[in-house]
Amino acid sequence: MRTTPAASDAGTMPAWSQPRSLGLIASTITADPALREELAGLGNAELFRTCARFADVSSHEEGGEESVPQATRITLRLLAHRIGRLSEQIRDVDARLARLVERHAPQLLDVVGIGPDTAVTLLITMGDNPERLGSEASFAALCGVSPVERSSGARQYRRLNRGGDRQANAALHRIAQTRLRFDPRTQEYYERRTQQGKTRREIVRCLKRYAAREVFHLVRITHSDPTL
Repeated sequence: MRTTPAASDAGTMPAWSQPRSLGLIASTITADPALREELAGLGNAELFRTCARFADVSSHEEGGEESVPQATRITLRLLAHRIGRLSEQIRDVDARLARLVERHAPQLLDVVGIGPDTAVTLLITMGDNPERLGSEASFAALCGVSPVERSSGARQYRRLNRGGDRQANAALHRIAQTRLRFDPRTQEYYERRTQQGKTRREIVRCLKRYAAREVFHLVRITHSDPTL
């Protein structure tokens, strides 16, 4: 179930803002000039709704060949309807995922920056038995957010960990970015670390590590129901 939105290039965003709607936009770019002018200036959402309302003129005509503008309108209409169906399926899957998280790990949804999709990703990474992870460091390594020592002589530093589960890593990255935008405590932390000479990339790495620690303890301590 978790892979369904990804398979449709959707995630949790509206269908008309997703990569799969690029075919709809590309079709308008190469359309007849009169049709392009008709659709010019429309935002993505309005473009989607307008194309979905195009009538299938071919069903009202018998014989003869379709003109290029007619064929383009039919194509745009079919693409818009397909996007609509996929969007409905994604909304259904998202609702089911949200109910699963609320049932098995509702404590995650109380954390700033974690929604159902992110929670499901992290729970899947932890596996059916999160207690098999001996420490928060193990979970951090599993998510690819544990620091890797790269010291040379008197110089001591740490580099980015490029291993681990990249989907979980991306989920932790979303948490960090959301907190940087909306969480006052994270914003204060960012300012303090910046004054200490840390770069934004270094600060985000720290935030991802902190998020992994928080998720680990929330799931490890309260986990008693069957897992996802």
